[in-house]
Order: sequence, then structure tokens, then C-alpha cells
Amino acid sequence: MALEFDHVAVPSNDIALSVEWYRSRLGARVLYQDSTWAFLDVGGQKLALVTPTQHPPHVAVKVSEAELEEAARAAGMKIDRHRDGTTGIYVYDPFGNAVELICYPPGETVYEAGGSQNSQSKSQK
Repeated sequence: MALEFDHVAVPSNDIALSVEWYRSRLGARVLYQDSTWAFLDVGGQKLALVTPTQHPPHVAVKVSEAELEEAARAAGMKIDRHRDGTTGIYVYDPFGNAVELICYPPGETVYEAGGSQNSQSKSQK
């Protein structure tokens, strides 16, 4: 599996307040934001702000569609489609830490021209 670091996700009980903090103090650029989740570029690295009831704190690695399908099949898991158009699964290391395997299907994410979703999407990540 050809892995590439993608992002770290940290919990927040107030996404808007957290976004403003990262923007004003660290110069973060918002890649995606809604009331329960945000994706930021902080110094060229991605940071996800997640509500504790929706997502675990985690690290994420980018994989291809084929690699994600194989990992999901091997783990007996269903692949989730996220509100930003990405797909993924969570796996856990021996100590219970969440690791997300994430894929950016070509033409299907908000991060590229022609993506099918927007920041007001009603689907859930």
C-alpha cells in the first residue's frame, strides 16, 4: 500500500470558534467548513476540526481507490462517503488510536474544480 500522510483531526466543541482561532493565530486557510466539521490548510498541512460525537480524533493517510477497497474488504468494513466527496474507513492501531484511510475520488470532491459537493452539503462525513 502506497501511503501518503493526509491530515490530523482534533476535537472541537465549537467549530466556528476553532476555525477563527486557527485562522487568526496560525494563518489557516479554510478548505471546507460547516457547523460540525472543518478542514483547514495550516502551513501546507491539513487539519480537520471534528465534533467529538461525529468523529474520533485521528491521523489520516491518503490511499488510492483500489487500496481503500482492498483495505475495506480485508477489514470487513463498508466504505463511507464523506460530505466533502472523499471516501474512507477508520481502522485502529493496537492501542486504540484511530487511523483513517482516505481517498479523493477524481472529480468527486469539493477540493477540485467540478467537485460534486459544496460546503452546505447535507450528507455526513
